Amino acid sequence: MSVRASIVSAALVLAAAAGFALPFATVTAQQPAPAGPVFEIRTYTASAGKLDALKARFRDHTLRFFEKYNMKSVAYWEAVDGPGANTTITYILMHDSIEAARKNWAAFNADPEWVEIRNKSNADGNIVAKVESYFARPLDFSPIK
Repeated sequence: MSVRASIVSAALVLAAAAGFALPFATVTAQQPAPAGPVFEIRTYTASAGKLDALKARFRDHTLRFFEKYNMKSVAYWEAVDGPGANTTITYILMHDSIEAARKNWAAFNADPEWVEIRNKSNADGNIVAKVESYFARPLDFSPIK
């Protein structure tokens, strides 16, 4: 099992233990986007030598903006083995819907205070090299319903 799959599996178990009982499904081109609450699973690969700066930006700023824009934080991890070891952060956000997530991200990215923070944190070069993101919901046999 890949590091990412292990992290996602652990996240879903933690979410179930925390009482999250939300429907969610992998969104594909053939499926309509789920209307109800969804989880967004995101992995950020830090630029070389920038993981600590990325973690600091999350800790000191990003989480506050997630809350401001109705993005509920579920969990955050740092990869400790595999290809993403010591370079990636994976986290899960809960949104009311995929449409709401897109609107929230647009507002988040347009927030003048966030733009200033992002620009300052990237003053010596981008701290994020790559972002991967997808929306998901549990299957009928998942502990999370």
